[in-house]
Amino acid sequence: MTHQHTHTGHDAGASTQDPREFWENRYREKDGIWSGRANAMLVRTVADLPPGRALDLGSGEGGDALWLAERDWRVTGVELSGVAIARAVAAAADRGVSAGRINFVAADLQTWRSDEQYDLVTACFLQSPVEFAREEVLRRAARLVAPGGHLLVVAHAAAPPWSGLAGDPSVVFQTPAGDLAALALPDHWDVLICEVRTRPATGPDGQESTLEDSVVLVRRP
Repeated sequence: MTHQHTHTGHDAGASTQDPREFWENRYREKDGIWSGRANAMLVRTVADLPPGRALDLGSGEGGDALWLAERDWRVTGVELSGVAIARAVAAAADRGVSAGRINFVAADLQTWRSDEQYDLVTACFLQSPVEFAREEVLRRAARLVAPGGHLLVVAHAAAPPWSGLAGDPSVVFQTPAGDLAALALPDHWDVLICEVRTRPATGPDGQESTLEDSVVLVRRP
């Protein structure tokens, strides 16, 4: 469901357009919306975790899920856009990732449910210009974490300089404390990271800049 990989950071005043229609149209605009590479904060944060079962919420064109699968995780990616899933499946084939290692599910995160539990659940950039029940999705994500497992939540903490959104009062960006509170975790969970982290990035016209991400990593005992 690609609410998650949009780079606008919209939450307040979100459009009421049908989410599936919005994201299908968004992906059809170009042959590839994202780079195909894994999110830098995911790589920095989970690279040293022992592989197990992973769930990527809002898997888009598969960059994060494929990176995990290539490091011996057994990955389920959930994504709203059928166009994006088709690209992710094709990318998995091109990279030689077996179907037994990765599975993509076409579903809306707002209604999707699972009885499974996962050693790693990732929710990266679940920020959308169309209406999306983000906090509810995050709370359900926490309930999918297996004992001893981790939940990673990454969000845009500030507008990229090329976005034109800086100073726009209708755009709300996430904070680590806000996302941690949204998870409504039991007291015994371990908070490993709850901070804004920076990363270098290149804009659509080659602009070099440093972006700010809200990063929350928690562990279920």
